[in-house]
Amino acid sequence: MRPDNRAPKPNAPVFEGAERLQKVLAAAGVGSRRACEDLIFRRRVTVDGRVAKLGDKVDPAKAVIHVDGERLQVDTRLVYVAMNKPRGVVTTMADDKGRNELADFIGRRLDQRVYHVGRLDADSEGLLLLTNDGTLAHKLMHPSYEVLKTYLAEVVGPIPRNLSKRLLAGVELEDGPVKVDSFKVVGTLGKSAQVELSLHEGRKHIVRRLMDEVGHPVTRLVRTSIGPIRLGDLRTGRLRRLTNAEVAALFQAVGD
Repeated sequence: MRPDNRAPKPNAPVFEGAERLQKVLAAAGVGSRRACEDLIFRRRVTVDGRVAKLGDKVDPAKAVIHVDGERLQVDTRLVYVAMNKPRGVVTTMADDKGRNELADFIGRRLDQRVYHVGRLDADSEGLLLLTNDGTLAHKLMHPSYEVLKTYLAEVVGPIPRNLSKRLLAGVELEDGPVKVDSFKVVGTLGKSAQVELSLHEGRKHIVRRLMDEVGHPVTRLVRTSIGPIRLGDLRTGRLRRLTNAEVAALFQAVGD
């Protein structure tokens, strides 16, 4: 039998390590192979910006795939994890001072080596994202992408009525001005108040420094969301893998 040296058709590209597109979609949890074939047939899937066709093969490690306009992560080597960081834990995988560190909580729960996306100081707690997707992590941390972060803070009160207006207008700190995107008083208890504030800023200790500047020092700080990802009822010290929808929402938050 003569070898078939014909080149693949232009509408069915083949890549190194390629698999049939519907198989890749099914493995990513989009649906059954038949359902994924239907999505491709209905032109609802794009690969690297091109509308996919039945018969296409892709390399999951390299292809950029969108379904109905939402980025789909199909590289199974990449992991995306939410953690509820406890108070008193430093945001590092290895601390040379012997303090409690992230590795104490991750242990053997993850097969892959992951990195923290941004930081929470040791006295703060709440949502921390962990991933081995360096590209996405960089975008989430870069100020140009303006990923919104929300915090719940216990502060020295009472809170004056005009504080929200002042924070929304902007406050001058030693390293430049900062303003919040939203601010509200959640509750009061004696001389303390609980407030929720959201901002795009990622400078070191920005929430604590901001509230110090306006005369209401923070006594407890919990980060409750990063972009579309929410802490929810995740218990202190626990981890959970992000859903496909949450990963897609993160990509959307940085314009991918």
